[in-house]
Amino acid sequence: MIDYIKGELAELTPAMAVVEAAGVGYALNISLNTYTALQGKKDVKLFVHESLVTGGRDDSFTLYGFASRQERELYRLLITVSGVGANTARMMLSAMSPAELCNAISTGNERLLKGVKGIGLKTAQRIIVDLKDKILSAGISVELPAGGADTAAIDNDVRDEAVSALTMLGFSPAPSAKVVTAILKEEPTMPVEQVVKLALKQIK
Repeated sequence: MIDYIKGELAELTPAMAVVEAAGVGYALNISLNTYTALQGKKDVKLFVHESLVTGGRDDSFTLYGFASRQERELYRLLITVSGVGANTARMMLSAMSPAELCNAISTGNERLLKGVKGIGLKTAQRIIVDLKDKILSAGISVELPAGGADTAAIDNDVRDEAVSALTMLGFSPAPSAKVVTAILKEEPTMPVEQVVKLALKQIK
C-alpha cells in the first residue's frame, strides 16, 4: 500500500497533480485545498489514498493525493457515508478546508454542508450522524484558523456565485475562492457583484 509520494511536481491543475518520483510520474486526483497548498512548490509530498474498482469490463486504479494526513483521513471517513462517493468527497474538500468541514460536521451545520454541490439535506444529515463522533475519536477535528468562526457564517451562495463568475472570466478556482472568502470574512453582507469587482483587483 502506498502511504505517500514524495518527488518533483511535474504538472498541476485544480483537479490533478503529477508527481515524478524515481523516474515514474504519478497522477493523483486532488482537491482545491491541496491544489492551493501546492502552488509555487517544486518538491512536494502527497499522502495517498488508493482506489481500486473491479467487477466491470474495465478495472480502474485511481490515486488520490492530499497535502496533509488530516485531509486524507477526513476523505476516507467521508466515502464511508452512504451516498458520498469519491467525487462528492473531493468536492466537499474543495469547497471547505478540513478545519471548516470538521467544524461543520461536529456542530451539525446542515446548511453549510448543503452548500456543497451534490449534497442534499438527507446526505448532509447522514454525514453529521455517521461522522460526528468518528471525527472526534480519529483526532482530526483540527482547530479553525484565526477568524475561522466567521467563515462558517459566510453566505455560501454568494461565495459560490462569485467564484463561478471569476472562473468564467479565466481565473483559477482555488485562488479565486481564497480571495472571495477573505473578502466575505471582512464584509459578510457584500453582494455578489461587489465581491467580484473587489476580487478582480486582488487576484494575482
